[in-house]
Amino acid sequence: MSLVMGVDSSTQSCKVVIADAAAPASIVREGRAAHPEGTEVDPAAWWAALQRAIDAAGGLADVEAWSIGGQQHGMVVLDAEGRVIRPALLWNDTRSAGAAADLIAEFGAAELAQRTGLVPVASFTITKLRWLRDHEPDHAARVAAVALPHDWLTWRLRGFGPADESPRGPVLDELVTDRSDASGTGYWNPETGDADRDLLTAALGHDAVLPRVLGPEEWVTDADGRRVGSGAGDNAGAALGLGAAPGDVVVSIGTSGTVFAVSDERTIDPTGTVAGFADGTGRFLPLVATLNAARVLDAIARLLGVDHDELSRLALAAASGADGLALQPYFEGERTPNLPDATATLSGMTLASTTRENLARAAVEGMLGGLAAGLDALRGLGVPLRRALLIGGGAQSEAVRAIAPVVFGMPVDVPPPGEYVALGAARQASQALASSAS
Repeated sequence: MSLVMGVDSSTQSCKVVIADAAAPASIVREGRAAHPEGTEVDPAAWWAALQRAIDAAGGLADVEAWSIGGQQHGMVVLDAEGRVIRPALLWNDTRSAGAAADLIAEFGAAELAQRTGLVPVASFTITKLRWLRDHEPDHAARVAAVALPHDWLTWRLRGFGPADESPRGPVLDELVTDRSDASGTGYWNPETGDADRDLLTAALGHDAVLPRVLGPEEWVTDADGRRVGSGAGDNAGAALGLGAAPGDVVVSIGTSGTVFAVSDERTIDPTGTVAGFADGTGRFLPLVATLNAARVLDAIARLLGVDHDELSRLALAAASGADGLALQPYFEGERTPNLPDATATLSGMTLASTTRENLARAAVEGMLGGLAAGLDALRGLGVPLRRALLIGGGAQSEAVRAIAPVVFGMPVDVPPPGEYVALGAARQASQALASSAS
C-alpha cells in the first residue's frame, strides 16, 4: 500500500491524515495539535504544531507524497534570509479595514473585481500588506517575499527556511502555492493565472517574491524526494475532499458560514458579495461568507436553557414560518449583507407566536435564511446550483437538516462528519504520486 499525507492547518489546529494513495478517503492513521488563539500568530507556532501532528500520526517515514491545505489570506512576510519579519496577520484580523477602503478608493471596486475577482475587505492579504506599509514601514521595507500560511508551511516542510534552521536554506524562489490560495490574496488574476504586480506594489510599497502557482497536477519534491502537491485554501480543500463537482454548492455551518460552489465559469461581482476564488481543479469557486451561523443556534439555546438536541426538538415541534415569528440573526453585525454595525431583531411577536418552540424554529430558519441569501447571490451571477452539501458543526442538527431543503429550495445532502480539508490535500498528494507532470 502506498501512503500519502494530507494536512489541514486551520486557524484553530493542525490536522494530519495518512491515507491509502489508491483510496485517499481511507484514513490509515491521523494526528492533530492545537494552534494558539488570536488574530496575530507567530508562524513558528504553526510549524511546531505541524511537526507534533505528524509525529502523532506516526511520522513520514512510510509516506510517499504529501500536500498541505490551510486557512486562507494570512500574511506571512519574509526577509531576504527567509526569516519571518513579524507575526502573521490572520484572515480574521480586522485592523486593515481602513486599508481596504483606501485601495477601493484608489482603484475602484469594479476595476479590482475585474482584475482579481475580489473587492478588498479586511480579510484579504492585499489589505494587510497595505496596513503594514502604512503602520510598520520599517517592517514593510524588509519584505523580500510574501507567502500565505500553507505556502510557508509547505516551504518549511520541503526543507527550506533560514540557513541555521533548514537543510536547503532560504531559497525564496522555491515558495509555491496553488490557484485557490493565490486567488484569495487580492493581487492575483484567477483568469490569467498571473500576479498583478501593480496591485502588489501599491499595497506593499515595492515588489517582492511571490510563490510560484502550481497547476492542479503539478508537484515539487521535499528534501527526501517525496512528491509534494500544490496544496489548497481551506474551502477549495474541502471541495476536493467532498468530491464536489459543477452544480454542487457547499454550505458550511461553523461559527460563521460559507457558501461556495464549483463552477466552470469565472464570476465577477463588483459589489464584493461574491468572492471570485479559484478552486483546486482548474475551475472556479465563487464564495459568500456570513458572520452569523452556528452561533445563532448557540445564542438561542443559551436563552432557552437547553442543549442543541432539545433546541432541535423544539424547532421541529413548531410549524414552518414559526407562526410569523422571525429572527434576523445579525447578532454581531453581518458580512453578507455588509452591515457591520447591525444587531439581531426578533419580529412578529404576538401572544400566540411567542413560544419556546417558535423561537427555536425562528432561530433555525433565520440562520438558514442568511445562508440562503448567499445561494441567491451565486444564482444572481449565473452559477448553476443543483445540490447543496451541508457540512460543519451546525449540520449535525436534526432541525437544520430537515428545514434546510425548504429554506434553500433545493435538494440537500449531509455527508458524514470528516476532516474534508485534510482529505482534499490527501487527494492532491495521490494525484501528485500518479502524475508525470512536475
